[in-house]
Amino acid sequence: MTRSARVAQMPVRDGVSASVVAVPAGHWPNLLDFLVQRMPGIPREEWAQRLAQGLVLQENGQSAQADQACRSGQRFFYYRNVADEPRLPMQAAILFEDDHLLVADKPHFMPVTPAGPFVQQCLLVQLKRLTGHADLVPLHRIDRETAGLVLLGKRLHERDAYHALFRDHRIHKTYQAVAAHRPELALPRVHTSRLAEDPAYFFKMQEIPGEVNSETRIARLSVQGEQALYQLEPVTGKRHQLRVHMMAMGMPIAGDQFYPTVRRGPAEQEDFSNPLQLLAQSVRFTDPLTGQARELESQLKLQF
Repeated sequence: MTRSARVAQMPVRDGVSASVVAVPAGHWPNLLDFLVQRMPGIPREEWAQRLAQGLVLQENGQSAQADQACRSGQRFFYYRNVADEPRLPMQAAILFEDDHLLVADKPHFMPVTPAGPFVQQCLLVQLKRLTGHADLVPLHRIDRETAGLVLLGKRLHERDAYHALFRDHRIHKTYQAVAAHRPELALPRVHTSRLAEDPAYFFKMQEIPGEVNSETRIARLSVQGEQALYQLEPVTGKRHQLRVHMMAMGMPIAGDQFYPTVRRGPAEQEDFSNPLQLLAQSVRFTDPLTGQARELESQLKLQF
């Protein structure tokens, strides 16, 4: 099985850290055959080209050869690359940085880490190229469709201290969203439900009966015609939580391509002029390493 992880002894290339694949028990004529069988989503011709270019490494950091033998327990390192990677219309911006932490403003449509057709265009790779910090690691995730604040740690051994902020609910996150105005709905309120994967679509979530596992505080900030600007404060951090909770209240977020109806599959062409109107607007916490109080706000704005 492969995993994307920073490997200390392998260099970062153009902002991309090496991924690792371990050889399980079995027999393969050579390394090229193993890679093709192990990761069939990458064509044989592309693996052959990567090997020829020295983009697959042995554990000692030397270039691996297509015809070399591979045995159970060996590890090989490779660099993700996407030919003809689509370019996104906006770039990320750094809002705060010290010796331990970096906070960035992520635009809509940009994944936090390499995903699908996006490698060089993802937030993490862009920031590694920009800052030269090879050990940058996201401390949390937000949807690719969502814009706003993302916290990244600069030192691998400090990750757990920051992860504890999220795990122990010691960080206050505020989002803003644009959706239909429902004047009959009494706000503010707290919406709770049990979220689970939607069996019909691998990329969607749904509310189901059962023990509550998600909670969001929802308030109305202002109204313009048939739309309103809402403040969302997630207490829990389930995937697509804010999008599903707003839909459940009859107020799907403007620009949402998945809720309530799937308008576009994850691999289909995107309309950059119609982003999801959801913004990770602010964070507030006490830094566990420095003891300093931090309060940061996104500089991005929704279409409202």
